[in-house]
Amino acid sequence: MAYIVGAYEHPTRKAPDKSVAALHAECAKGALGDAGLTLADVDGYFCAGDAPGGALSMAEYLGLNVSHLDSTEIGGSSYIAHVSHAAQAIAAGKCSVVLITMAGRPRSEGRSGVKQKVVGAGVPDAPFEIPYGPTAVNEYAMAAMRHMHEYGTTSEQLAWIKVAASHHAQHNPNAMLRDVVTVEDVLASPMIADPLHRLDCCVVSDGGGALVVVKPEIAKSLKRPLVRVKGSGEAPKGLNGGRVDLTYSGAVWSGPKALAEAGVTPGDIKYASIYDSFTITVMMQLEDLGFCKKGEGGKFVADGNLISGVGKLPVNTDGGGLNNNHPAGRGGIVKVLEAVRQLRGEAHPQVQVNNCDLALVHGTGGGLASRHGSATLILERV
Repeated sequence: MAYIVGAYEHPTRKAPDKSVAALHAECAKGALGDAGLTLADVDGYFCAGDAPGGALSMAEYLGLNVSHLDSTEIGGSSYIAHVSHAAQAIAAGKCSVVLITMAGRPRSEGRSGVKQKVVGAGVPDAPFEIPYGPTAVNEYAMAAMRHMHEYGTTSEQLAWIKVAASHHAQHNPNAMLRDVVTVEDVLASPMIADPLHRLDCCVVSDGGGALVVVKPEIAKSLKRPLVRVKGSGEAPKGLNGGRVDLTYSGAVWSGPKALAEAGVTPGDIKYASIYDSFTITVMMQLEDLGFCKKGEGGKFVADGNLISGVGKLPVNTDGGGLNNNHPAGRGGIVKVLEAVRQLRGEAHPQVQVNNCDLALVHGTGGGLASRHGSATLILERV
């Protein structure tokens, strides 16, 4: 058992004057300050591929003296997995106070998901895929098009996910995009990769975030609301030797594991943080996590069902990656941060979920239409 006692989201969305390492440090300071702890209290440090030089360099840069390191790299879902790994390490007695940091500055560096992927030499899948020029957006567009073909999903239904995000983002002063949009606005925005329009795609932002996970005895000694890690699950999904099905994600495995470990069902969840690199990402994951049947995601997300105070499942009440923040193309840590705010009752009053005592966090790291890692958390207010 472990508790999240510190959570911090960097307020900047463009940081041309800061290094990535400095952003990590500022996030670390913010999360520890939120917890009422210091760097000297940290004995476990977790980071992923965005950390310059990896865990060794960053631990030294931060001045940490730790007994446990974890640099699990499964893309944007890494930090959701890190919370689970932190809980496991704490339960095993490896450490007591875990700091998890994430940061990047793709906006300042001019990076986006429309450029062809760069894959290192020796990567086994590269010779089979790179000649076709895959990019993040066209891979996700393939998944969206296949889902439409199989189940009759429409662009209008996908647009409702963006509409919900915009309704939430209007209340977030740090969100990159705060204007409320309509379904018609989404459909009128430029086509980026058929069937995904510009407003179906996440923002590109600098920034980052950090979390502090501790053992129960420490959590109960701090003057912070208690958010317990109640269940977790992880799973990879690949292309299955060419037997490809683009209509589902690794959430079909990680979600049930997390829910079973927590002893709850999708119907018990009061709030969901769902990775939203694109609108199709949200819809497919909601199906895979069991909030609706496969193929019924379009109907589930339509007509404001994801808007806090309007629909039955509030999703991404900070505006998500579609409107708020997607630092370094890795939105997983931000998903945990908003879930913690909801469980603490610290979300904006206009989007705060009433009696929010159980939240689900889910992330996909990698490519929805190729290989990716999925990680799911169930968090509980106690």
